[in-house]
Amino acid sequence: MAKTILIVDDSASIRQVVGLTLKSAGYEVIDAVDGKDALTKLDGRKINLVISDVNMPNMDGISFVKEMKTKPAYKFTPVIMLTTEGSEAKKRDGQAAGAKAWVVKPFQPAQMLDAVSKLILP
Repeated sequence: MAKTILIVDDSASIRQVVGLTLKSAGYEVIDAVDGKDALTKLDGRKINLVISDVNMPNMDGISFVKEMKTKPAYKFTPVIMLTTEGSEAKKRDGQAAGAKAWVVKPFQPAQMLDAVSKLILP
């Protein structure tokens, strides 16, 4: 059964590029436009990985990850932050919230798939 990845980004083009990259590698993809939308997708279904932007309207990525980690079903779901943010302070905030990896935009599809494969166990 294919592994499921939730992509959270307010940019439709980023969701599309990341989604195509992941689908071409055999993953199932769920999209969310911001943190609040993403929380509605955490409805008990198995999600193997979350890829989230940091800067989004309504609820930013770090707030979303903190909220997601309070849900027992998603407490151990790995998170990759995909963002234009490269500051060490933001990275520390993301790590403290529970992010396992930090990928800076623009990214190479191979770089994204490498990070994904390290966090999703077969």
